[in-house]
Amino acid sequence: MENIIQLESIIKNYYVGTVVVEALRTVSLNIERNEYTSIMGPSGSGKSTLMNILGCLDTLTDGKYILNGKDVSQLDDNRLAEIRNKEIGFVFQTFNLLARYSALDNVILPLIYAGYSKTERIERAKEVLISVGLEDRMTHKPNELSGGQRQRVAVARALVNDPSIILADEPTGNLDSKTSIDILNLLSDIHQRGNTVIVVTHEEDIAQKTNRIIRLMDGEVESDVSKSRKT
Repeated sequence: MENIIQLESIIKNYYVGTVVVEALRTVSLNIERNEYTSIMGPSGSGKSTLMNILGCLDTLTDGKYILNGKDVSQLDDNRLAEIRNKEIGFVFQTFNLLARYSALDNVILPLIYAGYSKTERIERAKEVLISVGLEDRMTHKPNELSGGQRQRVAVARALVNDPSIILADEPTGNLDSKTSIDILNLLSDIHQRGNTVIVVTHEEDIAQKTNRIIRLMDGEVESDVSKSRKT
């Protein structure tokens, strides 16, 4: 299977005055296309830093990051923004929806930056909203939707550009248990359709829903376990 992500000896340091904080220490791992993976670790383990690097939200101190065949390690902020919009669909714990916009308009936004025509944008946004079960909520604003519906809008927005990766950061963190199960089932369905899905979580039961669990500790990979491989 082809690797969609290759991390080679990734190092990420932060500087607080004269103090060097080693957030990631020579992390190397591959994620194959169409994998369903979770990244776990306690506070301070480096999982948020790793997520930011995988999502091209932060840059490396050292090492190499190959995303979908492209070396993104040394790109400037403008090029990283282009990569993010094209290659990565984000789903955040806090939904990050624009309050004044309808569900449809929230989903359309990434397509504006991608240069689609107005007709194409509306057609594609409606298509993904239907795929996540929101065909009757397209004109509703976020405050008119339940938490689960808002997260479904966020998932639709993440899918709309047909990205290489869906990166979900604590996607059920603000949801009740029943709604959390619904969203996890939706992510599983998205994976079954052929998408690469990466879930960043601190919850064991959520991680167990995925096919592979990467655990971080003190900026290093502590374990990497999948149904077919153990390291």
